[in-house]
Amino acid sequence: MDPSMWHKVAAVSAAVQFVFDLLKTTNKQTGVAALGLGTYGAHVFKPQNPTYKEVWHTASLYHLVHTAALLATPLTKHPNIFGGLLTTGILAFSGTCYTVALLEDRKYSALAPFGGFAFIGAWASLLF
Repeated sequence: MDPSMWHKVAAVSAAVQFVFDLLKTTNKQTGVAALGLGTYGAHVFKPQNPTYKEVWHTASLYHLVHTAALLATPLTKHPNIFGGLLTTGILAFSGTCYTVALLEDRKYSALAPFGGFAFIGAWASLLF
């Protein structure tokens, strides 16, 4: 085998390891955020309209479930796609729902469908 090939293998290996380390860090942060925001929503958040309490609960549920799914990212065929789409979905869907609930104003809900599509894309990426 060509000696220069080992440098390429080492470079790819280092890049993959960097992505996995980044995903592990992201997963820890989003896990802490999911638990903290869920706790805040259950014990502190008191909106004037009870509908927004349900919106917060939905955001918290999707946030926590997809954070747990991030743990399986290294086991997938396409970890960058799966992890990236789940993270995007958490930020776009749950983040939008948290904002809508906190501000009690649905005009900020424009990004939520894109987050939903990111979740669907992440799960669909497991098919290939």
